[in-house]
Amino acid sequence: MTVTPPRMTPRARPGTVRIALVDDHAILRQGLRSILDREPDLEVVGEASTDVEALALVDRMRPDIVLLDLKLSAGSDFEGLGLCGRLSSAHPGIGLLVLTTFLDEQLVVRAVHAGARGYVVKDVDTTELVRAIRAVSRGESAFDSRSAAAVVRSLNGQGTSAEQLTGRELEVLKLLAAGMSNVKIGEQLFISATTVKFHVSNIMRKLGVSRRAEAVYAASKQGLI
Repeated sequence: MTVTPPRMTPRARPGTVRIALVDDHAILRQGLRSILDREPDLEVVGEASTDVEALALVDRMRPDIVLLDLKLSAGSDFEGLGLCGRLSSAHPGIGLLVLTTFLDEQLVVRAVHAGARGYVVKDVDTTELVRAIRAVSRGESAFDSRSAAAVVRSLNGQGTSAEQLTGRELEVLKLLAAGMSNVKIGEQLFISATTVKFHVSNIMRKLGVSRRAEAVYAASKQGLI
């Protein structure tokens, strides 16, 4: 009797960032795929147009990044927020990057709370979108300039001071809010990336958060940046 081997999930070559696209417009998904597939280190492994399709796709393909819109149907403008939360809970290590037409201060904050590591508006430059995808794949946060400014505007002056941050931690925090990687922060401050990682860990502990994006959010809320 012939035994059919189990179907294996396709794997990209080492170092390739595997991406799932979630948007209810097929033309936009096709356009994004054609752009991203031109990058040697990026690969689109699947597409979905609804939250149900997206959950099944992520379970099956295990992408590194999910690039998702907030509006996935005519009945709801922000269905993607709920999907973001469900994906974050089911796949804690996945990189969730919101790509949407909506630039609203509270939406950006809600997306971060739901587990998004980045928020980019759809008219962003292609180079900036690719940069954001790579940043999220490295575990960093990624906001375009308008989204980052929206967070700061909505949260500036609210809340109380966190456990006292050192001067060096505040320096690292400000560069973190600018979207810099540990390596870039180290170059800016003339310290090693390992030392930067140590400072980032202390910052997150003191602010009571577990993600870099959440640290930026919490710091903005407390007027630290």
